[in-house]
Amino acid sequence: MIRKEGIPYIGGALFLSSFFYLLWLEPVAIAFIVLSLFFIYFFRDPNRIPPADQNLVVSPADGKIIVIRKATGSFCPNDYNEISIFMSPFDVHVNRAPFNGTVKEVVYTPGKFFSAFKEQAYTKNENIKLTLSTNYGDIIIRQVAGVIARRAVCWVAEGQTLERGERFGMIKFSSRVDICLPSNFEILVKENEKVKAGQSIIARIRK
Repeated sequence: MIRKEGIPYIGGALFLSSFFYLLWLEPVAIAFIVLSLFFIYFFRDPNRIPPADQNLVVSPADGKIIVIRKATGSFCPNDYNEISIFMSPFDVHVNRAPFNGTVKEVVYTPGKFFSAFKEQAYTKNENIKLTLSTNYGDIIIRQVAGVIARRAVCWVAEGQTLERGERFGMIKFSSRVDICLPSNFEILVKENEKVKAGQSIIARIRK
C-alpha cells in the first residue's frame, strides 16, 4: 500500500517528467521518473503483524537504535528509560503504537531542524509528543523532525484508543522517533540494532 501523503510527490514528479519529455529533454524526464519511483518506495506502507504476546512492546518506527539510556531531566520522567530510533530515507516512515493504550495527550512543539544524529536534535528540533496511557504506566512517543524531514504527521487525537502495531502517524523523509518506557518494562534491544515498526520487540513487562 502507498500512503496518500505521497500522492502529491509522486504525481508532481510524473508531471514534471512528462513536461520535460515534451520539451525533448529526455535525461531530465528520466531523472523525474526515477524520483517518482523513489517516492513510491518511500511512501510504502506494508502490513505488519505484531507478536501475539501482549506483554511485549514493539518498535514505534523502522530504523536503527541510536540511543538507549536512563532519562535524566529530559522530556521523559526521571525513572523512565529512553530509546531513540534513527529513520533513514530508505526506511518505512509510518509510525505505529508500541503498546495497547489510550491517547492521553498530543503536543506539538515548534523548533529547529538539526540532523537527527546530533544532540541538539534531541532538545531543540520540532516534534510531536504523544502520551499513551496503559495499564502499566504512561508510554511517551516523540516524532522528531530532522534536517531533511521537516514535517511529522500525527493521525490520532486525545481520547482515542490504540492497539499495539496500529498506525498513528508518519515523518516525511529521514528523522528519528524517541520512546520513553516506565522502569517496569525490561529493554530487549541494543544500540545499532535494526528494528521494524509494529513488529520488532524492544521491551517487555517485567515479571
